Amino acid sequence: MIAMDSLFNLTGKIAFVTGGGGILCSEMARALAERGAKVAVADLKLEAAEAVAKEIRAAGGEAIGVQCNVLDKASLEAARDVVESEFGSVNLLINGAGGNHPKGTTQLETVSKEQLEANVEGSFFDLDPEGVGFTFNLNFLGTLLPCQVFCDSMARSGGGNVINVSSMSAYAPMTKVPAYSAAKAAVSNFTMWLAVHMAKTGIRVNALAPGFFLTDQNRALLTNPDGSRTERGGKIISQTPMERYGEPSDLLGTLIWLASDNAAGFVTGTVIPIDGGFLAYSGV
Repeated sequence: MIAMDSLFNLTGKIAFVTGGGGILCSEMARALAERGAKVAVADLKLEAAEAVAKEIRAAGGEAIGVQCNVLDKASLEAARDVVESEFGSVNLLINGAGGNHPKGTTQLETVSKEQLEANVEGSFFDLDPEGVGFTFNLNFLGTLLPCQVFCDSMARSGGGNVINVSSMSAYAPMTKVPAYSAAKAAVSNFTMWLAVHMAKTGIRVNALAPGFFLTDQNRALLTNPDGSRTERGGKIISQTPMERYGEPSDLLGTLIWLASDNAAGFVTGTVIPIDGGFLAYSGV
């Protein structure tokens, strides 16, 4: 029988966390370190990555900050080499980098014939292909490429663990964000595909699907300057049975469970909602 403490002990794990300088992924990096993992905090901005790593070290954990562009395979390989020289081979990959782009977003939730005839801007027809491409690539290729770089060494060494980050919009697309929604749906699908593809190598692949969390990227969309909810924010809370936004800490229990081979060793190919009941609620 496995002792409870060992179920969630991550000693021996070497984690690479993309998007580690952000609000949600920095909390993930801290939590992994608290459970004993050595953590490489990876971010496009080195100063953001190193700031989080410094906090982890100050709390007694082991961490380094690494500059990394998840859309550049050579950058990922260089980051991998830095981590291997410092800690050894990565056996836990957290694909947290992602986001949206204004040019991949519509201003209108829906469009009518009358609006089209009046040449009202901000519909599907005004989307910029470059903005759509950037958003899709950041979320989907920004998950696929790190898997290519790190799963290769995991497979050759006998196993490892990948945790991707999907979204509620993967289940039912949110208005205004077609590129982001499509990309996150692709992440969920890819998570299941890769879990099957890598199963015989000992690599597990799962994903978190957060509900609505306030971050630097969406704060202006969901809250007014005085802290009250925008119309869109109000819609979200009205469809969330727990009637609040998620806190970064709400992700950590599921993260640590999936990261632990003792606790979740037979779990692969799952996409787990962490959403306050949003997905379960029909609206009535």
